[in-house]
Amino acid sequence: MKPSRTLVTLALAGAAALPRPAAAQFFFQPPKLTGAPVTGAEPGIVAQPLPGATPEELRAALVWNLRAGLNVAALQCQFKPTLLSLYNYNKILGDHGTELNAAYATLGKYFERTAKTKKAGQTALDQYGTRVYSSFSTVGAQLTFCQTASEIAHLAIFAPRGSFGTLASERMQELRNSLVLAGEQRFPWFVNVPATRLPALDDRCWRKGEWQPKKCGPQLWG
Repeated sequence: MKPSRTLVTLALAGAAALPRPAAAQFFFQPPKLTGAPVTGAEPGIVAQPLPGATPEELRAALVWNLRAGLNVAALQCQFKPTLLSLYNYNKILGDHGTELNAAYATLGKYFERTAKTKKAGQTALDQYGTRVYSSFSTVGAQLTFCQTASEIAHLAIFAPRGSFGTLASERMQELRNSLVLAGEQRFPWFVNVPATRLPALDDRCWRKGEWQPKKCGPQLWG
């Protein structure tokens, strides 16, 4: 039995109406990257250990590390516009600028307090900033990093002002986990998505609803 052009058109329309994954989703089932809340004193959470830091200074380090991570994402993740990485980062700077500036000032006082001179403290602060950015460098885990950073940035723009540090405490472990290569969980080995050949719907290929192989060749679609 040969399918008619009407049936083919209806089938294609039905396929187009099927639910599709969210535009920002890279995986059928993403890896689980969540982690427990942190204080900033845990190994690997901030760019470098801060010996003798007070709880306020550790919180400032968390804030600055999260800001830097989202900044890196804003630069590296623009290949996927639907992540809104750059847009969300700019919104965060506007909404949480006061808290971010205060965190930077607190870090400056920490390095000034722990260095021998004020100049040495400024140098240490500059070096720390470089290490923070470098700690978010990733190639193989770019998809998980970009997706996770996008989710955290989305939360940040809806977080009340003054709560960016709380968000950093809750999600920094997850952002660090996203820097480790992890892939598809539903189909970990291989996903074969067959290509769909679309039929020609030109009038010359059909006559009274029947495919005309002499004019348009064999039916290769389906």
